[in-house]
Amino acid sequence: MTVALDKNPAPEGPPEPPKDTSAAPRPGLLRRALDGYLYGNQVVVTVLAFFCALVVGAVLIALADQKTRTALGYFTDSPGDTFSSAWRAISAGYSALFRGAVFDTNSLYSNGGVAVFGPISNTLLNAGPLILGGLAVTVAFRTGLFNIGVQGQLIMGAICAGYVGFAWHLPSGIHLIVALVAGILGGAVWGGLVGVLKARTGAHEVITTIMLNYVAYYLLGYLLTVNGFQAPNSTEATTSPIDSTARLPHLFESTHFGLVLALLAAVGAWWLLTRSTLGFSLKAIGANAAAARTAGMSVGRGIITAMVISGALAGLVGCSQVLGTRGVLTQDVDAGFGFDAITVALLGRGSAYGTVLAGILFGAFRAGGVVMGAQTDTPPDVVSVIAPVMVLFIAAPALIRGLFRLRASRGGTGVGALAKGWNG
Repeated sequence: MTVALDKNPAPEGPPEPPKDTSAAPRPGLLRRALDGYLYGNQVVVTVLAFFCALVVGAVLIALADQKTRTALGYFTDSPGDTFSSAWRAISAGYSALFRGAVFDTNSLYSNGGVAVFGPISNTLLNAGPLILGGLAVTVAFRTGLFNIGVQGQLIMGAICAGYVGFAWHLPSGIHLIVALVAGILGGAVWGGLVGVLKARTGAHEVITTIMLNYVAYYLLGYLLTVNGFQAPNSTEATTSPIDSTARLPHLFESTHFGLVLALLAAVGAWWLLTRSTLGFSLKAIGANAAAARTAGMSVGRGIITAMVISGALAGLVGCSQVLGTRGVLTQDVDAGFGFDAITVALLGRGSAYGTVLAGILFGAFRAGGVVMGAQTDTPPDVVSVIAPVMVLFIAAPALIRGLFRLRASRGGTGVGALAKGWNG
């Protein structure tokens, strides 16, 4: 007799009800925050890098303090003197930095009213050119180019905008627009020249931008000594003041309309890099030029376009300086913004909003550093060290994770994560 075996025997007991996974509890806020710290995402790494940079700055402030160095001479006899002197120097230095960049309680009542916007205004005044310069470097970075010629492009923009500002006499409104267009074109042509050399001859943009920085700087020095450019009856290397019809409108305290131009440029750069077809092409060229060429993209045209846009943004820095902050064209119109823009772009991690935040932070360092040098014995150059150290820590996320014992990021670490931040 043959017995048929059931291949799928019925389970013993009643069937189990299906599991309801829709009501599974989500991790709490504290747990998500802890995971964000342990896995060291970009925000956490940036904050910790800022903290480390402040620690390094505190050490430099203490070492630069004369009383602290004197107390170190008898440290073994009275170590408390060294620590107390160092603490006084560090607290005084960072307090002055805060008062100069954010809020000064001593200026609450000045000129018969409340004057608390002075430090913030100085910060934003410095932030505007830094944001524009950082965006100029960022656009080139996203295309795989290293534009360190912001200084030269800035100067050429200032030359063109300044000449229109003091030599041409046009109606109000029109004069400002023409001067801005001239400055943008001056920077765009200077940057486009680098792009043409790169696309047509393969000349490396680092070399050409460095050389063109010198050309622009000494060209400005020459122009400030010739008739028609140098101020009449003046022995100084300066032009006549910019006409009031070509000056950027005043906003509040020392801040002018250049800040608005910087924010508008940031919005435009964000749209270009994340929402436009041209931005997609530029990022594709920066990620892999050979693959972009195979896909039918013109790599040479993309390089030239990127450098023209980058130069135009740098030219706006010159416009902000000569038409807004200074009101006159001089040899030092660059004011160090050209090379600080590179650090701002690095800290901004290749994004428009990151560049804005980095520009404001560096603007605070610039404004606060002046007050620190004036009101304390701390050399203002110490502040100049904090920003590069911060970028150093951010550029080495593995170092931050090692110092604070963070776990490896789920999205990758090291060079891979950094590349994803630039091209993602």
